[in-house]
Amino acid sequence: MSLVAGVDSSTQSVKVLVCDTQTGEVHREASAPHPSGTEVDPEAWWQALEQACGGGLLDDVAAIAVAAQQHGMVCLDEDDRVVRPALLWNDTRSAPQATALVDELGGPRAWAEAVGSVPTSSFTVTKLRWLAENEPDRAGRVRQVLLPHDWLTHRLGANPAATDRGDASGTGYWSPASGSYRRDLAAAALGHEVDLPRVAEPSETVGSTPEGATLAAGTGDNMGAALAFGLSPGDVVVSLGTSGTVFAVSDHPPADPVGAVAGFADAEGRFLPLVCTLNAARVLDSTARLLGGDHELLSRLALDSSPGAGGLVLLPYFDGERTPDLPDATGTLAGLTTDSLTPANLARAAVEAVLCGLADGLDGLRAQGVRPTRLILIGGAARSEAVRTAATSVFDVPVHVPRPAEYVALGAARQAAWVLAGDPEPPDWHADVGEAHDPEPVSHVRDRYAELREALHP
Repeated sequence: MSLVAGVDSSTQSVKVLVCDTQTGEVHREASAPHPSGTEVDPEAWWQALEQACGGGLLDDVAAIAVAAQQHGMVCLDEDDRVVRPALLWNDTRSAPQATALVDELGGPRAWAEAVGSVPTSSFTVTKLRWLAENEPDRAGRVRQVLLPHDWLTHRLGANPAATDRGDASGTGYWSPASGSYRRDLAAAALGHEVDLPRVAEPSETVGSTPEGATLAAGTGDNMGAALAFGLSPGDVVVSLGTSGTVFAVSDHPPADPVGAVAGFADAEGRFLPLVCTLNAARVLDSTARLLGGDHELLSRLALDSSPGAGGLVLLPYFDGERTPDLPDATGTLAGLTTDSLTPANLARAAVEAVLCGLADGLDGLRAQGVRPTRLILIGGAARSEAVRTAATSVFDVPVHVPRPAEYVALGAARQAAWVLAGDPEPPDWHADVGEAHDPEPVSHVRDRYAELREALHP
């Protein structure tokens, strides 16, 4: 029996799964925490990976792939040393630079045509401009820019550094449509030309570890989850983690001139139109703390309310927002009356707010030609019964809730098995999506949410 490892280096932690190459069965797993914050020394990711893999976790592993949080800016100098702590996807300080870059190229449509996406402060290209304007000495020392998964794969043994088309498509300077870098955009952002990792083919070997394990190219976290499920046209994933994402696979490169839909690539050679919201599980965390309990209490309270939360409506922009692009926004609670302001209604309003933002994202995917036939609900917050129940009243397609698992790491492991086998297609170990829950949409839930959003952020 041959084993492979999949790594998910997320915002909050690293998770490692060791899986059977033929079946995908998980034999061993481990995790370790990451530091909190919106900028992190990449060395902390390496130390967490070493901690998780201690005790011989990878001793008999034949191949490894790393999936990680997208967009993070890892800058290296001419000696391959990290220039400054990495700015992560959830760091919004580059919002003014994003606006300026969009204008410089000729507006949102020009960016959508150039790289498939209109950059917000999450995108790597905007963080390069921030670095150039605010830390010019450091910017001048930058010789290579990597993403978090690129850097970890490089540390594991990929030399020269390599990336994949999925994660590269989130930089703002790689085009999924042409399959090539826009090096001019990276140079214009940073102020000088810079080395970028080569973009490996989906099943290409990019190196090996000192112990002899084969290294796959790896990918971004959303692409890893898509690979775990082996998505087909019509499948839509809604992931509720630190951020919220809704994405689907497509045979055609999307280019949304409005900028709501990011035109990413996937990890198999297709495309991955995606909408990301900055505020997801953390909204539920904050509301649970306010109510004096945990997620279990929040779920029980929300289930005691009904669709529409008794008239309470929450705009959950607690940390600004990425979609819609409102980096300086704050949260808003409306519909307050002596009858509506109850713990149960507040809990329900928080759950519905997170889901309504992603339902808006699903509408954006539809505008790009996605025709959803089923929705797969994953992520830590999907373990909440209230979230699962409310999803059927917010979304208008059947909702499937797979068993809880580390799907990003599982997708990375599937890529490692693909590289090891050398086959034209990845191994057939798609995750079970679970039974369907028929939609029962309640129109006033999304209508009131939309009314509040438009009133405050027209």
